[in-house]
Amino acid sequence: MSGGYLTNAGVFLLNTLFGLFIGAALVRLLLQWARADFYNPLSQAIVKLTNPALRPLRRYIPALGPIDTASMVLMLSLQLVNTWLVTALLGGSLGLVGSVVIVLAELVSKLIYIYLFAIVIQAIASWIAPGNYNPMLALITTITEPLLRPIRRVVPPLGGLDLSSLVVIIALQMALMLIVAPLADLATLR
Repeated sequence: MSGGYLTNAGVFLLNTLFGLFIGAALVRLLLQWARADFYNPLSQAIVKLTNPALRPLRRYIPALGPIDTASMVLMLSLQLVNTWLVTALLGGSLGLVGSVVIVLAELVSKLIYIYLFAIVIQAIASWIAPGNYNPMLALITTITEPLLRPIRRVVPPLGGLDLSSLVVIIALQMALMLIVAPLADLATLR
């Protein structure tokens, strides 16, 4: 038996643990950009989860206007460590430029997937329980509204059916194909 199974399990575990925390930090950043309600229980849970890592960084890394640079540095650093650990576990090596490019591709990919899942959850919830309040759905609406609002201005509802979610999902999938995939390919060439 080879170490392939153990290696795959290690890669899965690293990607899952790092991905969940990076995702939480990314959601926190999105909530800040969208000026979400931080009295929401879900917002408070995300803040409590990410504060231990962000609080020390904020002492040394100030925000640049509306951009929370401490969160961005944390996400970039964690994704870089994750990439290096996975690459080492797989027995490969990446140069600094290749690592930075793959880190950017991974973070953009995570951002797109957060939006995709949020829009799908919002669409399903609108069919199941339209008009009901739920703290999670309130945050999802806050996060997705900056993407959906401009599309709603251009694409009118058809018979009460809002097609803006479908248009944004298609655009996000295209971004995965036309931005993230070429970035990942570029990283392997470096």
